[in-house]
Amino acid sequence: MTKKLFIFTAALALTATAQAGGLMTNTNYHIAFDRMMARGASMEIDAAYSNPAGLAWGYDGFQMSLDFQKPWQNRDIEASVPGYLGSNFNQKYNGKASAPIVPALFAAYKKDNIALSAMIGIVGSGGFVKYEEGIPMFEVPLKAMLAQKGMMPGNYKYDSEMKGKQYIYGGQLNLTYKVNDNFSVAAGMRANYYDGYNRGHVLAEMPDNSSVAPGDLINLQLDCIQRGWGFAPIVSANYHNGPLTVAARYEFRTKISTENDTRTLSARIRNTDPATAYVLPYIEGDLALQQFGDKVAAYQDGATTRYDMPALLSVAAGYEFTPQLRGTLEYHFFDDKNAKMAGDRQDELTHGTHEILAGVEYDINDKFTVSCGGQRTDYGLSDGYQQNTSFACDSYSIGLGGAWNINEKVRLNAGYFITIYSDYTKTAAYGQETFSRTNNVIGLGIDYKF
Repeated sequence: MTKKLFIFTAALALTATAQAGGLMTNTNYHIAFDRMMARGASMEIDAAYSNPAGLAWGYDGFQMSLDFQKPWQNRDIEASVPGYLGSNFNQKYNGKASAPIVPALFAAYKKDNIALSAMIGIVGSGGFVKYEEGIPMFEVPLKAMLAQKGMMPGNYKYDSEMKGKQYIYGGQLNLTYKVNDNFSVAAGMRANYYDGYNRGHVLAEMPDNSSVAPGDLINLQLDCIQRGWGFAPIVSANYHNGPLTVAARYEFRTKISTENDTRTLSARIRNTDPATAYVLPYIEGDLALQQFGDKVAAYQDGATTRYDMPALLSVAAGYEFTPQLRGTLEYHFFDDKNAKMAGDRQDELTHGTHEILAGVEYDINDKFTVSCGGQRTDYGLSDGYQQNTSFACDSYSIGLGGAWNINEKVRLNAGYFITIYSDYTKTAAYGQETFSRTNNVIGLGIDYKF
């Protein structure tokens, strides 16, 4: 078992995203997004995120919104290796991604031509992913290497598990000014805190009743926590004239550099060289870790990794067709190629993320509103970008829901959206891999005007 055995160590950077938006950025915080999608021209409380300048035409006084969403997602990998150890290898690795109830809080106060607003939520990624049977990136080459040493699958016990967490918490504060009857501007700042971990193990061992000496063949263990801070200025502008609203928002890149707090990083390797095995039956400690080369360097205690949130440009146009019917068309561009990622993976993208969103809402009466919308996301993916531990798939999202005006001060929002992904197939070093995902989100929130 030499250096080639450990090409999979880069796989220990697992993340999960169960939100709408770019590769590192969420855009669904308020339930109005879940039920309508396109909210870039909003002048309601959710504009504290989606269109801060639009609050110049919002409610006079103080208002708040508390929103809760529950996402659930699968991130699966199917590996196909022809002629693997004498037969064809086809296996699906099920990645179970989940997150607890995800809250978001909005607040705004407007008086005359000035509004102050704030938003707190999970602004990037958000969730956990777990592969209870490991991932093909290491299982396939590892078992092939063991076979070369005469140890075929079925003759030893094999256990592997990989899991990871990634949250970026954000707190945003905006100041809005109404320049004249038709135009307003806003400036803000968001503080972003990255909190994640990478944990996993791979264990191959001979059973006690084996003719080969029992014990570990391979024993790899990792527990690495990553944390870091970053800040992003935000500017926006809004034009409002009768039924027409046109808005633009720009978020600058957030530079986030995380530092490892590595609790465990260990390797124990059976020495299969007959000339030295009787003297050195195992390679372990620093000597074993050295065989990982730069693959293990990213998880050394104190090492730093970049997880930038890209610059985001949002442009939206909303139109009130009748006093009851409104529609919005919106465009997002995430400048992912200029946002640093672990291993400089941003260089593998063919372009930044493009999103087109559209939504409509209709007031049935003074009490009830219904809405629906859609989103198309194109990431600019390539084979070089896709990894077992962090992959994306282009998608369509559809959302629907409604709102209930309980009284003049209280509104209840409910929404659901589903994301339909296009499978991505790439040629790996050992065969073919197909990446697939599913995503569903339900949400409930309450808006209150004081």
